Amino acid sequence: MSRLTSLIHQVSETNEQLAAELKTEVEDLLDRRAFGLNFERHIPETVDLPGRPVRRGDKVRMLPPRGRDSDEAHRKVWIVERITDDIAHLLRHVTDMESENTTYSLNDLVVVAEFRDPIYPGLVSTGKVERGGDGPYHTVINAENYHALQLLAWTHEGRIDAIYIDPPYNTGEKDWKYNNDYVDDSDTYRHSKWLAMMERRLVLAKRLLKPAASVLIVTIDEREVHRLALLLEQLFSGADMEMVTSIINLGGRAKPGKISPVEEYLFVLTFGDMTVRRWVTDMIRECKTCSRAKEKDPLRWRTLIRGGKNDYRESLPNQFYPIYIDRSTGHIHSVGDALPHGVDRTSVTVPPGTKAIWPLKPDGREWLWGVKPGELRRRLRDGFVRVSEKGKPQYVTDGKIERVRDGSIEILEHNKDGSVAKARWLTDQIEAPKRVWNLASHSSQSGGSTLLNSLLPDQSRFDYPKSLFAVEDVLRMFVGSNPDAIVLDFFAGSGTTAHAVMRLNKQHGGRRQAIVVTNNEVSSTQQDRLRKQGLRPGDTEWEQYGICEHITKPRICAAITGRAPSGKAITGWYRHTDEFPMSQGFGENAEFFELTYESKRDIVLGAGFRAIAPLLWMRAGSRGRRIEKAVPAGFDVADTYGVLFDMDATKGFLREIENKTSVRVAFVLTDDVRGFQAVCGGLPRRVEPVRLFDPYLNLCDMLTE
Repeated sequence: MSRLTSLIHQVSETNEQLAAELKTEVEDLLDRRAFGLNFERHIPETVDLPGRPVRRGDKVRMLPPRGRDSDEAHRKVWIVERITDDIAHLLRHVTDMESENTTYSLNDLVVVAEFRDPIYPGLVSTGKVERGGDGPYHTVINAENYHALQLLAWTHEGRIDAIYIDPPYNTGEKDWKYNNDYVDDSDTYRHSKWLAMMERRLVLAKRLLKPAASVLIVTIDEREVHRLALLLEQLFSGADMEMVTSIINLGGRAKPGKISPVEEYLFVLTFGDMTVRRWVTDMIRECKTCSRAKEKDPLRWRTLIRGGKNDYRESLPNQFYPIYIDRSTGHIHSVGDALPHGVDRTSVTVPPGTKAIWPLKPDGREWLWGVKPGELRRRLRDGFVRVSEKGKPQYVTDGKIERVRDGSIEILEHNKDGSVAKARWLTDQIEAPKRVWNLASHSSQSGGSTLLNSLLPDQSRFDYPKSLFAVEDVLRMFVGSNPDAIVLDFFAGSGTTAHAVMRLNKQHGGRRQAIVVTNNEVSSTQQDRLRKQGLRPGDTEWEQYGICEHITKPRICAAITGRAPSGKAITGWYRHTDEFPMSQGFGENAEFFELTYESKRDIVLGAGFRAIAPLLWMRAGSRGRRIEKAVPAGFDVADTYGVLFDMDATKGFLREIENKTSVRVAFVLTDDVRGFQAVCGGLPRRVEPVRLFDPYLNLCDMLTE
């Protein structure tokens, strides 16, 4: 409607009668609304790209003089016709028949991206923190989330297990911007703009969810809860949708003369086979107790050696093999291969620094281990194998592992060797979670603001961070039994979702990955202060106070390292499902990126490969070495993927991938479809072939509004 209103206003300047007739017809149409949710989808969205160099053909707007806020003149969008020295020659179409021209200093322009225009996103790394060994990386993207979702449509389409978002609540108190302007309660189109903003992003998010089993979780308060419900029903008609009421502030929010709100709402949409798992509480009352919950060792570690009456080496030769123990730590170093019958065990070469343990009877006769070597390696990786204090290998049986997988047993801590140190029953006598949650740990104060202040004691205040434990609990319900889940949050704010995923990994021994997206918007109060200092967006001194740079990145670094930005150890404790000092940190990796806007021409010519390189790495699992550029050999193969730059190097490329079993994706840079098909025919079945760059460019063009 805002677009129609603007057009009618333009018509009225030359033909008042026609404008009046058009207004009457529009009002009649508004009276004939269809059942369901109606709002204006055609309101365009734009976003500023401070710091992005101005190029010919770009859309830009003029920055106001330093110390002043934008006015109507500085919100107009112009096109750069040409650049002479440091002066841009600008064009703007007023009507189909009329345009205007002007010139402006390049230093006083900011590039604008309109969501109807195709973009070709890339990523540039802005830092990383590494404490997780060869584990996957959590990914933090500083970007306009709509454009980040376009990027993820290429890297993660149909691969996301859970999306958790906490979008702006549209309070009318300048909590979000639309087209570079804060939306307040005086905006006639406040609700329409919010719905249009949400719909655009949810449509893209829908492409990312795993069809077989996934979940979408959206939090909201009373101001948009009903509109959001209708929007979700329209966009996700095939999903099972439930609404949860969560008490987050028993003190209530002050509303003079009105009932004080204490709650917010969560919409939970499940797809495919995704179901909720049981938990130690029904979410209305705190954790219950039972005899099982008091059991010290619910996993009941068993001796690995199999020493029955007939369990000798000759009966099951595949279960006679060495287990190598690190002499310095006493931990399991590795598991050897089964020894064929008749081969002397003393002939086996032992890795340096280790000793071999065999399944032997006290009298020296050769017995068996309880499982085959491949299965023991899997259990070792998952923390279900260890060496006892007496030096004897122990393992967890199939039945108990299944109880961990189905959520009946909760893993709380791990030993230094990776084995499970502490676990407890999640009693199957409790009820399923209720639709009303009232847990002290979900308080926005203690689990949100207070905890964030412990992590970032010297940073500026961040308004309304989510309770870490509230996010952790709801994610556990759906991905707690999936150690390889990928969780996305494209309204990341302070980074609570990534933090919650790290906690789940510590408790469950998983390799879950978080992908979180946030912009670098500076709060409205901070903007006023900075503007008075003569600063504006794009200035280093301004950007350092943005959400991503000032809150999200430092928070995730602090959570992993256990140290505040000042370098001091964090003094708080985690006290929820487990209890340990925050200074302990997490054994996790995270990398921080900024989204870039690339030229289609550069990508076609291969000059933009460095910006696209992180996308390939993410698509292959965000782990191990990243291939940053072409190499003289014509191909490169990293830990999880390979890139063929020169079709003449195909033979060596295929041989390298065949020998490296960890590779899961092969990217082939060619416009020759037949040549690409030939490469596909030579790849192992475990490897996904992807052609560069046409499918990426085609998707970018297709996603244009």
